[in-house]
Amino acid sequence: MTVVKSTIPESARQVVGDALQSTLVDLIGLSLIGKQAHWNLVGPRFRSIHLQLDEVVSAARDFSDTVAERSAALGLPPDGRPETIASAFTLPSPKDGWVRDTDVVEVLVEALEAAIGRLRERIEATEKADPVTQDLLISITADLEKQRWMFDAENWPKDS
Repeated sequence: MTVVKSTIPESARQVVGDALQSTLVDLIGLSLIGKQAHWNLVGPRFRSIHLQLDEVVSAARDFSDTVAERSAALGLPPDGRPETIASAFTLPSPKDGWVRDTDVVEVLVEALEAAIGRLRERIEATEKADPVTQDLLISITADLEKQRWMFDAENWPKDS
């Protein structure tokens, strides 16, 4: 049943729907990773990383809302149910319990890199199907790249 009529051709709906839904899963998962790390962070850089995690969580939550609303506007019902996120989520995440600041930085860099890589694939996939969705994914990617850069800078100097 389609309650909201789509403004894009039926041939593009599947591509766009898949891109938006998988982005929604990554963003909700990223917000959960950020909060888990935020609550369990320990180490000498606690305060600065704690605040930086808040920025990632806030951005991921805002973007997930934007992505879900874009999906709904196109007649594609978004699915952010816990069981959907749990079954589809594959980004790296912190271990349970207390997590050292250096480990939090590493897992956030890895999770953001993975999310960015998948977003870039979705950007390419939506180029012809729906440039408006592509533009949304581009702007999300730009912000997540900024977040990744900020966490990666925490790793300097690197041992290698």
